[in-house]
Amino acid sequence: MADVVQYRLERMVDELDDLERREIFTRAEIAEIVKQRRKFEYRLKRPSPLKEDFIAYIDYEVKLDELRQLRRKSVARVTKKRKKKSVSDFAGVARIVEIYRLATMRYKGDINLWFRYLEFCKQKRHGRMKKVKDLKFAGCFALAQAIRFHPKVAGVWIYAASWEFDRNLNVTAARALMLNGLRVCSNSEDLWVEYLRMELTFLNKLKARKVALGEDKGSLVRDTKTVEDEQWKDENKELFMSLDEKEGNEKEENDEDSIVEDVEDVTEKVDFLKEKGSNVLQTIYSGAVEAIPSSFDLRKRFLEILEATDLAHSDEMRNTILSDLKRDFCNEPEYWNWLARHEMSGCISNEAGLEFANPQMQKAIQVFEEGLQTVTSSSMFEIYINFLMEAIVQSNGDENEISSLSNPIISHIINVYQKADETGCLTEELADEYVSLYLKLEKTHEAQKLAEKLCSEKFAGSAKLWLSRVSIEIRSLSENSSPSKADFQTVFELLSNALRKVPISESESLWLMAFNFFAHQRTYLDKLVEMSILSATKSHGSDHVFSLASTVVKFVLETKGAHSARKIYKRFLALPGPSLVLYKGCIEIETNLISVGDKDGLSNARKLYDSAVASYGQDVELWKNYYSLETKLGTSETANGVYWRARKTLNESADFIV
Repeated sequence: MADVVQYRLERMVDELDDLERREIFTRAEIAEIVKQRRKFEYRLKRPSPLKEDFIAYIDYEVKLDELRQLRRKSVARVTKKRKKKSVSDFAGVARIVEIYRLATMRYKGDINLWFRYLEFCKQKRHGRMKKVKDLKFAGCFALAQAIRFHPKVAGVWIYAASWEFDRNLNVTAARALMLNGLRVCSNSEDLWVEYLRMELTFLNKLKARKVALGEDKGSLVRDTKTVEDEQWKDENKELFMSLDEKEGNEKEENDEDSIVEDVEDVTEKVDFLKEKGSNVLQTIYSGAVEAIPSSFDLRKRFLEILEATDLAHSDEMRNTILSDLKRDFCNEPEYWNWLARHEMSGCISNEAGLEFANPQMQKAIQVFEEGLQTVTSSSMFEIYINFLMEAIVQSNGDENEISSLSNPIISHIINVYQKADETGCLTEELADEYVSLYLKLEKTHEAQKLAEKLCSEKFAGSAKLWLSRVSIEIRSLSENSSPSKADFQTVFELLSNALRKVPISESESLWLMAFNFFAHQRTYLDKLVEMSILSATKSHGSDHVFSLASTVVKFVLETKGAHSARKIYKRFLALPGPSLVLYKGCIEIETNLISVGDKDGLSNARKLYDSAVASYGQDVELWKNYYSLETKLGTSETANGVYWRARKTLNESADFIV
């Protein structure tokens, strides 16, 4: 190892002498450079060098080369002489390339490292990027090696084709690389799209060349104008005056025949490049659809490219793509959502507002209605409603600012909700949003009736809808200055009904609402505590049960004090299989009581810890907390007892480090 490292360092002598002779680095700095390089070289010669070793060496050499360039410019400014390039100007880049080569040979499967290598070569325009014209004869160079080791990575083929197309201006080689990549990675959407873009870019360059030579005019890039621009131009035609109107009427009459003839010649003349571009797009589109028939995004991207370019028969091609999309994806809600939003493209801006009678809006609604006839599902209704809500945001600027039912979009949304309910596609999320919509419209009575209907039928076990229903009831009571006993009884019966029907795993928010509402009603609060214990008993000790138990215990502690809280948590702990969460919650309560001077807190905490470690003896954190408690509040004897119990009980006693 030492001989190899020494040999590699000796090969740097010419470079280092040149740096000293040109006064770029001093002798002390060169000694430090040699020291650092020797350290890095030894790292690379280890039996198993890490990737971080290569990266650190590369970063050091890159920074050193940047410093060398700055020093070289500084010396040139002082001496006012421009020296020829010497060995030190090339040695740094060559060494970095060599380190990259070693790193990529060691970690062939790291594609990010390969791209980092290629980017460095591209930045420095180094010969190792590609020394020969055909990549298949350049197996020892970076780009060919990347393709060799990663032929299934589409990004490598795209990178290679981009290099040929943009840097070497070799369209034939770029096309060959793309076609080879498509043979190997036929399922890559990016590769198909980039191939199409490359071909259209090439045709556009040919078009620009003809325009520059005066043989043609225009471009393959479509001039995109918004609807507002077109509408404004139509309404203000009188502001535009053609150049011909500046001439006299006599000249117009004399030139009229020649102009007509020129127009006829132009219309009869077929634009070869636009026709070629249309054929290319159609061919690539057919191949892509055949290779990836199930890709919806791929066809959308092809359509976006088609709409951004000005090609011959573009309308026919657009209709073909749209018909193919409808044929293959009409049963997917995503297709109808995209089609509706596609119809809305170029619609009126947010500043002008979005009206329900807008033509684009009506087209989008027709698309969704057609989609509902084809795909009658809850996801379709959800997408439809989200679209309409976005239209409200675009119109009002805020989703919460919903005016009234007089807004036609609001009325239409309610009709969609009703249709979803009638077809059986109303989900819990949609039902909750349905009720919330009435509340935003300040239609409390309608929201209350709707929530009551939904909770009594399909969504009897929905925590969200019961929460909305109880919230509406409590809100109506809060409007009265002093609710009567009958009002409290009504709310309690409603909450009791909800807590019986909603699973305990989803009812925590309902329990919190009930406890908060009856916090100052001792009779109802005691009933709720008994109900929680009964519910926990019926649920056979699941984690959700003891999460509820912790909530109940903390609430009782805050409202009734420590004595009542102890009674309650002891009843919960008596249930089969209490969870560790409940034990920790009870221990936390006792620890807080100890801090305020409670006499029984320490003994109760010890009992809780003993019960907890009896059931969860392999929990290292629990033992650490127990030991910490004894260290702070107990004696050395009790702390040592806990320590040795933990070491004896834990299977992985080495983890118990205090």
